[in-house]
Amino acid sequence: MKHTYKTKNTCSNMIEFELDNGIVTNIRFHGGCMGNTQGVAALAEGMKAEEIIDRCKDIQCGFRGTSCPDQLALALEKALSEQGKQ
Repeated sequence: MKHTYKTKNTCSNMIEFELDNGIVTNIRFHGGCMGNTQGVAALAEGMKAEEIIDRCKDIQCGFRGTSCPDQLALALEKALSEQGKQ
């Protein structure tokens, strides 16, 4: 299932991804630092959502209180919650 998440307090403004049977694919950040967001997306591709959340949640970018990886973790938590799996 395709999901869209509007990010907060990051240079990226939206994340799109697909979540099927707990596996995350087709991750795409809109905006942000292209190399970093493409790197995070490539590393997370095909992983279980819970593993990405464990690895990325609470990563900070300066004084923003969040980061693009943290926002991906939050987006995945929301998607899992909507699917009734967390």
